[in-house]
Amino acid sequence: MSVDRAAGALLVGLPIVFNVLFFLLGRVFDYPGILRSPVGTILSRFQAGGLRLRLLWYGFMVTAIFLAPLAVLLGQVLARDGLELVPVATAVGVLAAVFQVLGLARWPFLVPALARTYDDPNSSPAAREATAVVFDSFHRYLGVAVGECLGYLFTGAWTLLVAVAMLKSSSFDDWLAWPGIAVGLLLALGSLEFVGRAEQHGWRPAETIVPVAYTAWSLWLLAAGVVLLR
Repeated sequence: MSVDRAAGALLVGLPIVFNVLFFLLGRVFDYPGILRSPVGTILSRFQAGGLRLRLLWYGFMVTAIFLAPLAVLLGQVLARDGLELVPVATAVGVLAAVFQVLGLARWPFLVPALARTYDDPNSSPAAREATAVVFDSFHRYLGVAVGECLGYLFTGAWTLLVAVAMLKSSSFDDWLAWPGIAVGLLLALGSLEFVGRAEQHGWRPAETIVPVAYTAWSLWLLAAGVVLLR
């Protein structure tokens, strides 16, 4: 398989799998709305989800892993035109995958143990309280700081850099580059949801920006994939 076809296959397949799993998590776990619920409600709902929910979270995490090879392959396509920006874009894309995976890994590996302890009828009130504190700490650190802030920021930066490189690439047309630039900026803007004064309650506009940006990002990846597969 050529580099173009491999990159095109990932560009088409990744957003499709990502959105299917995101939809299923919404149906099974009310994600991401569930995150606004009390910790006890989140852990009890997770425990009730059983093996199916844990596997969905594992699959969702794996989709983030594939952003790394996508960044490398797409970088090879863009590098044919000798663009100096491409190595930087590739490195940023791989880092985006790392941050996204670290943010999501808590769900299939840490949260199951916390949910079992919280829902165990033999657990003391003190044990439940400690479990809730651990969940909230990892949620803020891995979820908000690493997964959302750094993950959104580096995904947006990668998208922006790739789109700028597309403007000078012989493999893509300008009509695809400009939407990518806009989407990249929106994703980077969405990373500020819990930064500065918004740290405690969040920046409300970001709640609207991020879902719209990720929907547009998925469509942009699909379009880029179709261009390479033609």
